[in-house]
Amino acid sequence: MIDQLTQTASDLVAVFGLRVIIAIVIIVFGRWIARWLSNIIKRVLAKREIDPMLVSFAGSFVYMALLTFAILAALSQLGVETTSFVAVIGAAGLAIGLALQGALANFAAGVLIIVFRPFRVGHFIEAAGVSGVIEEIQIFTTKMKTPDNKEVIIPNGRVMSDTITNYSAREQRRIDFVFGIGYGDNIQNAKQVIEKVFDGESRILKDPAPTIGVVELGESSVNIAARPWVSTADYWPVYFDITEKIKDSFDAAGISIPFPQRDIHLFQEKN
Repeated sequence: MIDQLTQTASDLVAVFGLRVIIAIVIIVFGRWIARWLSNIIKRVLAKREIDPMLVSFAGSFVYMALLTFAILAALSQLGVETTSFVAVIGAAGLAIGLALQGALANFAAGVLIIVFRPFRVGHFIEAAGVSGVIEEIQIFTTKMKTPDNKEVIIPNGRVMSDTITNYSAREQRRIDFVFGIGYGDNIQNAKQVIEKVFDGESRILKDPAPTIGVVELGESSVNIAARPWVSTADYWPVYFDITEKIKDSFDAAGISIPFPQRDIHLFQEKN
């Protein structure tokens, strides 16, 4: 009887011992592969100046996914039926997905932001009806700071589903001015005044050159469009300074800036 038990134990060790060793090798090797790929992904994302929090999350996500796959492969090598495990995981994933549709959509949108990079931290953008500077790109949300120093947190899903206007993506921007002068004023004289103001502003670029021309004959004014190019960082300082200088220069040159007026005529009825 003892000899039979010993022989049976020897047979079991012979049969399952190799499987156990292979399963251990799969887990050890799989863990090494998971950590290696995770570190590569972290380095790639870090070189692209992705938010450190997202870099850490992406690396952890890849590591856990590959490690889970290695564990399932090791269990399959031991003869454990993994189909039931996969079914349970699939059912749980479906239930969680239905319960967290919005969160998963925001997560997916966050991944798209990382991959396609329509904007970066520090860019001034307009998205989901909000304008501001990007402060942080989180897993589910994007944090922005508005020009009046308010913090706005927008779900990533709304950011990616709406039109994104990135004002900081280009090095140069065009300022669109429209200056109105009176119908009795000389157009060429007004254009020369505008050109002189532009020439005196060092922040206005020479190439591409500014464009100046009559854009509309309005109800009470002749509207002149003036479109200089500036560095993106100089957009608002130049906008404010040029607006003030044009007003002062028009006044000095005797060029009127009309404003809407209404003439009211009163009639007295005779009894």
